Amino acid sequence: MMRSLWTAASGMTGQQFNIDTIANNLANVNTTGFKKSRVDFQDLLYQTVRYAGTPVNAGAQIPTGIELGHGVRPVATQKIFTQVGFRQTDNPLDLVIEGDGFFQIMMPDGTIAYTRDGSFKRDGEGRIVTSDGFPLYPEVRIPEDALSINIGTDGTVSVLTAGSDETTNLEQIQLARFVNPAGLKNMGRNLLAQTASSGEPIVGTPGLDGLGSIAQGYVEMSNVQVVEEMVNMIVAQRAYETNSKAIQASDDMLQTANNLRR
Repeated sequence: MMRSLWTAASGMTGQQFNIDTIANNLANVNTTGFKKSRVDFQDLLYQTVRYAGTPVNAGAQIPTGIELGHGVRPVATQKIFTQVGFRQTDNPLDLVIEGDGFFQIMMPDGTIAYTRDGSFKRDGEGRIVTSDGFPLYPEVRIPEDALSINIGTDGTVSVLTAGSDETTNLEQIQLARFVNPAGLKNMGRNLLAQTASSGEPIVGTPGLDGLGSIAQGYVEMSNVQVVEEMVNMIVAQRAYETNSKAIQASDDMLQTANNLRR
């Protein structure tokens, strides 16, 4: 069987994976705090027919060898943590991180998840929670009689309550950052989980120790660029078609060989 059939098939499989990733990027173009992914490829093992440097007569050596590749495979999907822009909402519980860092979210099983999505709400107990009802960590409770909510750039939450002329400081929001944020695991629901590759979280006060500051009344927009993704999709589609043509050409060559007669 011709090697090109399997080599081109691996190319089609790889480009299908690439299209799937691009489609997910485009699907989340309006997802708050979403970070696009990029597929990294590697070539497969090579069959060496003739080694470079093999000695020949008169003390000469072969300058270049003969190697046959066996295709390609996807090896990583890397998240790109660039910031594109913010959208003003004037909602006091919409928060954005200007710089590095993640909000910490307490999950029902007691573990901590991480997110860039700062579109928070207030639940029936007054806690600041995500759209799925998972509370911010450390927990922040807004009093029932709060007239206004102010969140400073350092994460300090203060409220003005009925019958009071002065604001009251509540809990301070803490952020976390990672040595390798691309190593975080996607959980869905705009949440990420720590892995051995991401390293331990470095928790601190917003605006200090390399952490970004917090801006109130804004949400972070997705960093997916539609034009860029469309161009990537066209390139992947053409690569898929080219690999299918290679399979067709290999099949035609096999058919010609099979039709040979004495």
